Amino acid sequence: MNKDKVKAIVLSYLRAAFAAALAVYLTGNADPKALGMAALAAIAGPVLKYLDKSAKDFGLVAKE
Repeated sequence: MNKDKVKAIVLSYLRAAFAAALAVYLTGNADPKALGMAALAAIAGPVLKYLDKSAKDFGLVAKE
C-alpha cells in the first residue's frame, strides 16, 4: 500500500469520525466518552468501503 493510499484511508476515517462526534455533540450530549465512542464507531464507514469490492479508490480490488 503506498503512502497516498494510506493518507486517503486515514482522511476518510477522520472525516467520518468528526461527523459522528459532531452529530452526537449536536444532540446536546457533550460527554467525552460518548463523543469518543461515536468517533470510534465511525471506523465502520471506511472499513465497509475497504471491504466493498466495487470501491475503486481503496477497496479490496483497488489497484496499487
